[in-house]
Amino acid sequence: MALTKAQYDTIKRSYEEKQNHNMRLLMQRRAQVYAKLPEYRELDTSVGGTCVAHARLLLDGDQAALDELRQELARKAARRRKLLSQAGYPPDYLEPFYDCPDCQDTGYIGSEKCHCFRQQEITLLYEQSGIQEMIARENFDTLSTSYYKGEDLQRFENAVSISHKFVEDFKKSYHNLLFYGTVGTGKSFLSGCIARELLSLGMAVIYFSASGLFDTLARYNFDTKAKETLYNFCKDIYNSDLVIIDDLGTEVTNSFVTSQLFSLLNERHLRQKATIISTNLNLEEIRDRYSDRIFSRITSNYSLCKLTGPDIRMYKRRLSGKERQAATKL
Repeated sequence: MALTKAQYDTIKRSYEEKQNHNMRLLMQRRAQVYAKLPEYRELDTSVGGTCVAHARLLLDGDQAALDELRQELARKAARRRKLLSQAGYPPDYLEPFYDCPDCQDTGYIGSEKCHCFRQQEITLLYEQSGIQEMIARENFDTLSTSYYKGEDLQRFENAVSISHKFVEDFKKSYHNLLFYGTVGTGKSFLSGCIARELLSLGMAVIYFSASGLFDTLARYNFDTKAKETLYNFCKDIYNSDLVIIDDLGTEVTNSFVTSQLFSLLNERHLRQKATIISTNLNLEEIRDRYSDRIFSRITSNYSLCKLTGPDIRMYKRRLSGKERQAATKL
C-alpha cells in the first residue's frame, strides 16, 4: 500500500510546519538573549566582519589567516557559551533544535525515509488513530495499582515491571510479550503504555485489534487486484519495530485466520521483530482455538504475563454513573 499524493503532501506539510515552528521559537530565544545580554549580540554580529577580514588576508597570501580565523571563531563561541551559562541559560540554548534530531525535521536521512516519516505513513495507511487516542489517556503516567489486591496486585505489578524492562531493553534485545487473563484487568492498557514509550523513542509501531488485522488481511488476500497492496501490507507488518495484536480471540477464527496468524508470528520471529499480544483467552484456550504450532511459538518465544482481578472498565463505568447521579441530585 502506497501513500497517495495528497497523503504524502500532508506529511511533507507537517515537516514544514515543524521547521517553521522551531525556527520561530529559536528567533524568540535569540531576541530574548540579545535584550538581556548586549555583549552576546555584539559577539554574534562581529562574526561576519571577522570572517570577511580574514578572507581578505587569505586572498592577499597570508597562509596563517585560516588558522587564525578558526582560533578567533572558537574564542568567540567559547565566550558566547560562557555568557549564556552565567545568565542561567543552557550552553546550547541558541543552537537549532528539532522534533526529530535524526533527520532534522526533513523526513529523510539521505535518500531513505526517516523512522518518524515511516510512523506518520503507518498512521495514515493503517488507520492508527485509535492507538493515538489510547496512549493519550492510558500510559505509564496514568497507571494506578489501586484497583488490585492480593495476588491480583502481585501479578499486575509483575506485568508492569516486565513492561518497563521490555522498553528499556528494546533496542538491545529481541523480546515478545503475551498479556492474558480475565476481562478488563489492564492488558490493553499495558500494551498502550509500551507503545507510547517506544513511539517517543522513534520506533515504528503498528497496532491492530485482532478482528481488524484479520479483516484487513482477508480483504487484500481475496481481492485479485490487491496483490501489490497485500505485499506492501505484509512487508510493513513483518518489518515494523513493534506490532501489537489486541484482543486476540475476538475475531472469527477459521483456517485462514490460523494460517495468517502463524505466518505473522513466524516471520516476525525469524526477523527478530517484537510482538505484543493481548487476549482474554487462557493458555489452554489459545492452544485449542488455534494450533499446536502457534501455541508452541507463543509459549517458547514470549514472556507470559497473566492478569486477574475485577473488570476495571466496568468499575469505572459504575463509578462514573454514581457520580452523575450524585451530581443530578445536587
